[in-house]
Amino acid sequence: MQEITQALFDMQDLKYKDFQCALMPTVPKETVIGVRTPLLRQYARRLHKTPQAASFLEILPHTYYEENNLHAFLLEYEPSFEKAVIAVDRFLPYINNWATCDSFLPKVFDKNKDRMLPEIERWMADDAVYTVRYGIGLLMRYFLDDAFAPEQAEKVAALTQDEYYVKMMQSWYFATALAKQYKAILPFFTKNKLSLWVHNKSIQKAIESRRISPAQKAYLKTLKRRPL
Repeated sequence: MQEITQALFDMQDLKYKDFQCALMPTVPKETVIGVRTPLLRQYARRLHKTPQAASFLEILPHTYYEENNLHAFLLEYEPSFEKAVIAVDRFLPYINNWATCDSFLPKVFDKNKDRMLPEIERWMADDAVYTVRYGIGLLMRYFLDDAFAPEQAEKVAALTQDEYYVKMMQSWYFATALAKQYKAILPFFTKNKLSLWVHNKSIQKAIESRRISPAQKAYLKTLKRRPL
């Protein structure tokens, strides 16, 4: 495993490290090497079929942010749906930042969308911040088009964790849902089904979206709420 860590340090970019650290206040700076994501993905692609990669995936927790991201990118190559779910379950508790959380998606999940909903709901029901965030992110990706159902949005709205990175993903979900399912999602705003923070942040993000029409944006602005 020392070879993998050394390979990561060989790709180090200190200016990029400073940039990345500024975006991730939850990650101690001494645990960030500073490797650009395209290089890290290229390394994962070269490594994933090797015994070294299999051994690396058995080691948790990792020391460095990039080791966690490498772990995440290697999981994307798991061909078995069942094994991918088990591996993601094992990895999620060790995620400590939004960037790692939002960066990976096993390819086999795309091929088994019909089996994803129970896993997503289970992750959303967890207590860990980034496990919940990961579940919301997958629900946003897979279930806002043809597979959308209003009860899924109800479950996102019902989440009560007062954690910034959960609330931010809730907001991304509802802003994206407004773009894709405007009529079905609008009552969440007209009937104040969301927390004040998520309500207003969702509207802000929707107004910034190119997928929302000018007329819709104008109306959404009228729905902003003020603190009591």
